[in-house]
Amino acid sequence: MTVAAGRRHFLVLTAAAGVGDDFGLAARAALSADHFCAALPRRLAPTAIEIGFVGPLPEGFAAAGILAGAPVDVNVVGVKDRRARLLLADMDSTIIGVECIDELADFAGVKPEVAAITERAMRGELDFDAALRARVALLRGLPESALEQCYAERVRLNPGARTLVRTMAALGADTALVSGGFTFFTERVAAAAGFARTRANRLLAEDGHLTGEVGTPILGRAAKLAALRAFSTEGGFGPEAVLAVGDGANDLDMVVAAGLGVAYRAKPALAAAADARIEWSDLTALLALQGIPETEWQA
Repeated sequence: MTVAAGRRHFLVLTAAAGVGDDFGLAARAALSADHFCAALPRRLAPTAIEIGFVGPLPEGFAAAGILAGAPVDVNVVGVKDRRARLLLADMDSTIIGVECIDELADFAGVKPEVAAITERAMRGELDFDAALRARVALLRGLPESALEQCYAERVRLNPGARTLVRTMAALGADTALVSGGFTFFTERVAAAAGFARTRANRLLAEDGHLTGEVGTPILGRAAKLAALRAFSTEGGFGPEAVLAVGDGANDLDMVVAAGLGVAYRAKPALAAAADARIEWSDLTALLALQGIPETEWQA
C-alpha cells in the first residue's frame, strides 16, 4: 500500500456533520505523542481537515484509534500519487443508497427472499454469480415498466456523489461506474452523477416482462478487477493511480488492487482490507483523502 511505503503521510479527518478545529488539534497532539513530527492542521472544507506528518508507521498502526469513539472518520494516506487519475466506483449502496435488485424484488413481492441472498452475497458468504442468478430468477414475470418505476421512486444518489464524480472529471480524471447490478440503472445513475463509463449486468426480457435470467458473462468480483486493469492500461497509468470505492465483498479485489481503496459504510470483509474506511462522512470525503480542497469542488 502507498501508506506503508514511505515516511511522509497525511492524517485525514472527515465527517458529514462537520469536523471542528478541536478534533484537528486533538489529532495532532495524538500524533506528536506517538513521536510523529506533525504539521498544523489544514482545513480542506467544513467537513474535512488534513494533518501532514513524518515518521515510519509502526506495524498494526490504526489511524481510527487516534480519535477513538469520536463521530469522525480518521484515515492515513500517503503523499505519492495522491490525486487519482481514475475513479472506479460500485453503484448499489455506494453511489446510490439502495440495492436495486432488492427494490425490484419489492415490486415482485419477493423482497425478503431476495434481500436475504443479497446480504449474504455482500458479506462474501455466497458465490456472487450463483447468488445473482438465484435472485434474478425470483423476478421472472415482472413487467419491464417496474424498472422505470423503481428508478423514479427508489433510486437516489448518496450525498456527495455528484460532487465527487464531477470534481474528479473536472480535474482530468477518468470516472467509471462498475456494478454487479444492471445496465438499466447504471446508465441512468452514471448520467445523473457524471460518470464517463459504465459496466454492469443485463436483465433479459421478452414480451415486456423479465425472463428471470441475466445476460452472460456476469460481471462480478473478477470482472471489476479486470475493469480496473483495462481502464488504467488504456489511460497509460498503473493501479497506483486508481481510487476504487465499494461496500461489499464483490468489490474487494478492485479495492485491494487500487492505489487508494476505500470502504464506504462497508461489510466487514471489505472494511478490513481497504486502505480507508468511511462511516461518518459523505462521498466528498474521497476528495479530502486526495487533498482536494472545497475551493476546487464542482457542486
